[in-house]
Amino acid sequence: MRVELLTSPGCPNAAEARRLLAECLFEVGIADDVVVERVGAYPSPSVLVDGVDVMRPGTELAADACRLDLPTRNRVLAALRSATRST
Repeated sequence: MRVELLTSPGCPNAAEARRLLAECLFEVGIADDVVVERVGAYPSPSVLVDGVDVMRPGTELAADACRLDLPTRNRVLAALRSATRST
């Protein structure tokens, strides 16, 4: 499983997304050291599980902007659990 946190420089929601992701990984029983964090021109913050955006599966990430649809606990947990079952 590949878990990524994508943020843009100075994103005001990055710390909260990082905390949420760590809590969700703990809840599912996955070490948080599997997360690859990248800072760049991304819709920020974005959480990807196996390359799929947890908030908008099937869409391409192409923007350098703050997201209005911030990652939610339910979506992150669902993506992690689904990826865990498929491995």
